[in-house]
Amino acid sequence: MSELTQPKERLLIVCPGRGTYNQAEWGTLTRHAAGSDWLARFDALRREQDQPTLSELDGETPFRLSLHGRGDHASPLIYACALADALAIDRERYEICAVTGNSMGWYIALALGGALAQDDAFTLINTMGHLMQTTLNGGQLLYPWVDDQWRPQPEHRRELLALIEKLHGQDGSELYLSIDLGGMLVFGGNEAGLKRLAEELPPLERFPLRLHQHAAFHTPMQEGVKIEARTCLPATPFGAPEVPLIDGRGKLWTPWSTDPEALWDYTLGEQLVTSYDFSAALKVGVREFAPDRIVIPGPGATLGGAVAQALIQLNWWGLDSKAAFQAMQQEEPRLISMGIEEQRGWLVGK
Repeated sequence: MSELTQPKERLLIVCPGRGTYNQAEWGTLTRHAAGSDWLARFDALRREQDQPTLSELDGETPFRLSLHGRGDHASPLIYACALADALAIDRERYEICAVTGNSMGWYIALALGGALAQDDAFTLINTMGHLMQTTLNGGQLLYPWVDDQWRPQPEHRRELLALIEKLHGQDGSELYLSIDLGGMLVFGGNEAGLKRLAEELPPLERFPLRLHQHAAFHTPMQEGVKIEARTCLPATPFGAPEVPLIDGRGKLWTPWSTDPEALWDYTLGEQLVTSYDFSAALKVGVREFAPDRIVIPGPGATLGGAVAQALIQLNWWGLDSKAAFQAMQQEEPRLISMGIEEQRGWLVGK
């Protein structure tokens, strides 16, 4: 290797979950992937299921949240947008050292990390989106536990968790911690539980925020979906990843130690019915792999705030507040959201 050769920068890839494909993201897939062989295959798989194709949804059908926000449409659209971004990263300059994701982003991570082939991951994501949409059991509500500078308020967090413990079981209420999402908690529950929780939470500018067309993901309320998913999605396509994966517990799945059957069992087992600790996944990614940059593939950039909040909790690059994070990003973005075209330009091949 020439002495002038620059070492590759190490990237931690953080895959987005539901809620990231909205009006502003309509057309993203067409712009980045039109004409690709893999998108043509995905469209063919959708046609076989009598579903509108991703190309139609992204390029021909005007955006409607009631349509595009459905799990059976949103999930594969988000996967396809994230895949297009990941494939565009310049591998001459960048090395992917590990992959993780938020909630549905775990399924995308399986593809980007090489544990599932692109088409097998599409089948998984399309099927899970359909099962979640047809069941739509319960819902999710989002609420922050950090202050307006994204600094941790651990006592407030304890109070929020105690509140759901108190309300769970009262007058038919079901409430659980669904996702530990940086500086926010995502609660899952039934209508009675979410209504009582919303009444108890102090109102903030945007919160409590009910998430549109989301079921009570990562809670025991998904037991029925788990049973059906394990019946119709076999373990056969799963393999060891090509790069390390970090799951929703912070557990590492490495190329040299992964049991594919155990990976399938987690993905269509514990992952569906217990809370997803996205913050723990990021902590492991940062501390175990010391990435130069953290990359969130598109669509959109809504996951960036939660990632930044988690990085402040870890004091990554000395970050201790929202203002410090914004200053770092202005000087040199260490957290890159590929849904922002200017930041995407940092990574794609010239």
